[in-house]
Amino acid sequence: MSSQTNTPPQPTIDDLCINTIRTLSMDAVQKANSGHPGAPMGLAPAGYVLWTRVMKHNPRNPDWPDRDRFVLSGGHASMLLYSLLHLTGYDLSLEEIRNFRQWGSKTPGHPEYGHTPGVETTTGPLGQGFANAVGMAMAERHLAACFNRPEHEIVDHYTYVMCGDGDMMEGVTSEAASLAGHMKLSKLICLYDDNGICIEGSTGCTFTENVAQRFQAYDWQVITVEDGNDPDAVEKALLAARAETGKPSLIMLRTNIAYGSPNKQDTADAHGAPLGEEEVRLTKAALGWKEKEPFAIPKKALDAFRTCLKTGEKAEAGWKTAYRKYARQHPELADRWVNALTRFMPKGWEAGLPRFKPEDGPMATRAASGKVLNAAAAIFPSLMGGSADLAPSNKTHINGSPEFRQNSYDGRNIRFGVREFAMGAIMSGMFLHGGVRPYGGTFLVFSDYMRPAVRLAALMKLPVVYVFTHDSVAVGEDGPTHQPVEHLAALRAIPNLTVIRPADATETSDAWCKAIATNDSPVALILSRQKLPILDAKQTTGGVEKGGYVLADCKGKPRILLIATGAEVHITLKAQAILAGKGIAARVVSMPSWELFEAHSTEFKNRILPPAVKHRIAVEAGIPMGWERYAGPNGKVIGMDGFGASAPGGTVLEKFGFTAEKIVATALGMLEK
Repeated sequence: MSSQTNTPPQPTIDDLCINTIRTLSMDAVQKANSGHPGAPMGLAPAGYVLWTRVMKHNPRNPDWPDRDRFVLSGGHASMLLYSLLHLTGYDLSLEEIRNFRQWGSKTPGHPEYGHTPGVETTTGPLGQGFANAVGMAMAERHLAACFNRPEHEIVDHYTYVMCGDGDMMEGVTSEAASLAGHMKLSKLICLYDDNGICIEGSTGCTFTENVAQRFQAYDWQVITVEDGNDPDAVEKALLAARAETGKPSLIMLRTNIAYGSPNKQDTADAHGAPLGEEEVRLTKAALGWKEKEPFAIPKKALDAFRTCLKTGEKAEAGWKTAYRKYARQHPELADRWVNALTRFMPKGWEAGLPRFKPEDGPMATRAASGKVLNAAAAIFPSLMGGSADLAPSNKTHINGSPEFRQNSYDGRNIRFGVREFAMGAIMSGMFLHGGVRPYGGTFLVFSDYMRPAVRLAALMKLPVVYVFTHDSVAVGEDGPTHQPVEHLAALRAIPNLTVIRPADATETSDAWCKAIATNDSPVALILSRQKLPILDAKQTTGGVEKGGYVLADCKGKPRILLIATGAEVHITLKAQAILAGKGIAARVVSMPSWELFEAHSTEFKNRILPPAVKHRIAVEAGIPMGWERYAGPNGKVIGMDGFGASAPGGTVLEKFGFTAEKIVATALGMLEK
């Protein structure tokens, strides 16, 4: 009688690859003693299928223009992305995986754009990655409409975004998903990690809505994959999403957080903490993992992943061949395409922006901005944007251009709707995609709604342009709910955000010039509702670039410095004239941008604000916070100490002391002491 030995079935190549992602993620989080292992373990099958079977990408050229885009909106699952980048052949070494979350590594706790090859955007604050992906999909549709021609589709790719329950709870996801459905962005595909777990436990404690019905109401196709561990089912869903040409798609993946962990699968414990060495050992055993050492990558698995190198190079080579044919038949379009991707600026373009004379005024700086924007749009076809339902007030409409709308995507005017946060994050996604230069407008008081998106744009060094109008209590009758007070200080507090508050139409033109020429930071233009005098261009031209400059000087050494921004500059000039009549020499400094001023040398700044002149008055219709650095210990700040009030704008300004007379009285009081 013969005996038989029952040997366990050998894992398939799919199992081996998926478990390689899981074990790399477990090991990296465990070694760092910090991180989120659960989501990468649950999403490993979906990530594997998307990156090896479906997504068009070339690991050897992460910037290939017609690649598919991938956004990990739940940035805490970063080890999923880093594992996929390393395994498929991007320039991310295994040593970097070992150094997860360590100083100087290319594997920070959350993915950072420009830091790690293959990372398309910085994510972590939940929901913003989803909105970035909507922006990328909008940019793809716009460029396809502008550049594709029959038999020559040089823009033809998808945007994939992975998100979780936290993303779905954030309001910005709702804003962006609503707009994406309205726009019928069929090349946008979202994979939703529907694992039912949040940090505090089951999502049932806070999140019981029907997500599928919600997205169907947004006019998305919704596909459910009951078993997120079934690679073939995931692939089938992805292909069905790609086949949909009339709306974006949401794939609801039923997954298990920390899949394979005997004691932590489907628990909140696996969300934001290492599994523990013993649990890692038990999980590997449960998965049938034979490798003893951490960070092990079986050769069969690596070989399977690295097929992406060959398929990616082949796909890009095919695109290059198609592009060469396109360029031969459409040379002018090809030139425009290159200009759009490289952000080309024609020599002397600045001369095409309008210049203003005193007799053109008075003019609100928002109105001047609209004129400058339209002139710039004629020079730069890639400039596009809109407003959060305030275009007539923000003056953000490009005249002569159609709207960007569903199934007609060549337009440059975007109606974002009352969705400020989504607008900010979508703008970032559009720029990250490449080929477009986005701007977006709203009232300054509503910059609060989009502040998180502004912050991430600054972190990513994205030169998007924010047009914030109705910049002070001069808003008037709408009252304190709509009168910004603390907002200038709040924006100035964001590192790497350039804030410019021009004093008149000429400074506004120069502000747009600076914004367009900027390549490494977002720019916020702060513009008035009310009409302002247009100053002599001989005095103001070039001043914005300096950040602060002597607008009107006195004879000899000044006894007092008057420093102002925006709409308060002209009353400061009046105050200077009154003081001159009293024999008091005052220098007026226009300071449209603290950030630009601080970029100059100490010597330059001391020429503008001589340290020997201790008597100084800063005037700005906002809170005084921060002005002490320029007013100095002996100076005064005329600003807002509280909220505004409802009345005509001129009355409000007068009641709160934004008058030449108040400046003069303050100056006399200082000098008497």
